[in-house]
Amino acid sequence: WMKVSWRSDPCYSRYGVNGSLCSFLVYLSEVSSFKPSHHTEDTGPAVVRGNLSDLYSSLQKRVEFRWIHQRIVSMEEIWVEAGRSLSAKYNVTGRKAKQILVHPGALTSESGFRIAEAAFSGGPLGELVQWSDLISTLYILGHHLHFSVSKLDLRQFLAFEGSCPTRHSEIEASLIYTDIVGLKQIQEVLKASRVNYRCKLRILDTFGTEPDFNHVTWAQKHNLNGPFGGLNLIPMQFYTMFPHTPDNTFLGFVVQHQLSAKETERLNSTKRQNQALVYGKRHTFWEGKEAYLDVIHKHMEVHGTVDHSASIPSYVINHGIIKGSEVQVLLRQSKVFVGLSFPYEGPAPLEAIANGCVFLNPKLDPPRSSLNTQFFKGKPNIREIEPHLPYEFSCEGMLQRVNILIEKQDFCNKGASWPPLSALRVLKVEANTSCKQACQQAGLICEPAFFPHVNNAKDLLIHGVDCQTSELSDSQLVFPAFNRHRKHCVFQSDPLLFSCVRSDRSLTRICPCRDYIKEQIALCKACI
Repeated sequence: WMKVSWRSDPCYSRYGVNGSLCSFLVYLSEVSSFKPSHHTEDTGPAVVRGNLSDLYSSLQKRVEFRWIHQRIVSMEEIWVEAGRSLSAKYNVTGRKAKQILVHPGALTSESGFRIAEAAFSGGPLGELVQWSDLISTLYILGHHLHFSVSKLDLRQFLAFEGSCPTRHSEIEASLIYTDIVGLKQIQEVLKASRVNYRCKLRILDTFGTEPDFNHVTWAQKHNLNGPFGGLNLIPMQFYTMFPHTPDNTFLGFVVQHQLSAKETERLNSTKRQNQALVYGKRHTFWEGKEAYLDVIHKHMEVHGTVDHSASIPSYVINHGIIKGSEVQVLLRQSKVFVGLSFPYEGPAPLEAIANGCVFLNPKLDPPRSSLNTQFFKGKPNIREIEPHLPYEFSCEGMLQRVNILIEKQDFCNKGASWPPLSALRVLKVEANTSCKQACQQAGLICEPAFFPHVNNAKDLLIHGVDCQTSELSDSQLVFPAFNRHRKHCVFQSDPLLFSCVRSDRSLTRICPCRDYIKEQIALCKACI
């Protein structure tokens, strides 16, 4: 960037930049480097908080956080109790409070998405749910949060002078949580000095980003370009809503199944009816689904929470756009939660299952996307279905997961090693099988952080792989790999191309696996 753009502002020459590599390095390391002037990176101990009241004033200042604020308020009692429960079960003392910048780029007016405005009129809520739960988690865990919802805010938190960043920021963020839109805004604001923040980024990425789409050169060479790829981050810096690929980090969200005492009492008195609730707030989602819904209507009453009644079948009892607590009541009254094949993913199906509903979703044939929701079958017999909420989708489960990720996951320190190497299990995988598949078949999960520990002949020999000859290459995403006949090993020369999800027809993959905690797949058994 410096090579191309150093003439874009005269301030660069004033700081000694003259086009030479040496002047670039001096500027980036000495002039644009930043250090905290008022706050250190860690400010005292992180103590699990017993309420969320001080958080609300920060959220109420921004209209973009209106829906997020509403969800957090409705779940405060549950979050506080989850914090107490986690503290009772695990030692969460001895942690340092971190300065954390939260910048949901998709909520900014500059993004043009209008997600925050549409939240109360049938717009998508999946991203808002995840941001709400992440903010609640970070705050309950005792960290200091700073909110940004515009490029102007970013310029305040990531202070600089003109196009040449020189000024110290008053707060040095230990971590920056943003999304892909926000990342591009950060890059636009920081320009060359963005390298200072690179390892601190955590990108909320609903569908996930696989290594070959992330690697800018590989993506260009193999025609994988797109608006959300080519970011060249460490794949584990992408935080997903569901555990799509082990190459990314599973952040998750909380299924709103746990309710306040008053709401729980109300739901306990709710009786299951012979009715179905349709998953689709926008009337456009219902288009072309009449025959499908007609079949369901033959067997039970059909309810909806739709923004516009005129475009849906006349037999549907439409409740309009309602609050989350009212949706919980409808789910407890219903036997079936009916998907319309779109939205493809979101929190609602898990909330329905947690409330004892069968989730019914059309199977798309042929598949429209590799990320489509699996087809669920099952008779709507509530006596055979017990409500169940996986621990990782509970408030306490998210608190546990995020706390350990904050404390242990480090992309800034090259010598950092986590998860602990004691969890490493190495598998030699037959051709045409990915590490994700092989580890799953062994009851394990592929761990991309372990790839460097199986990417050399010395370590592989310990695990029974004898490399008579070897080479380094970045021509494929399946390295490290082994040719059994030639006893020849190929090691990955570009760490950003380590991949759990790719396979090869002729090479034996060397796969780093680990165990995981039941209902907490992001963590190994030795991780807590």
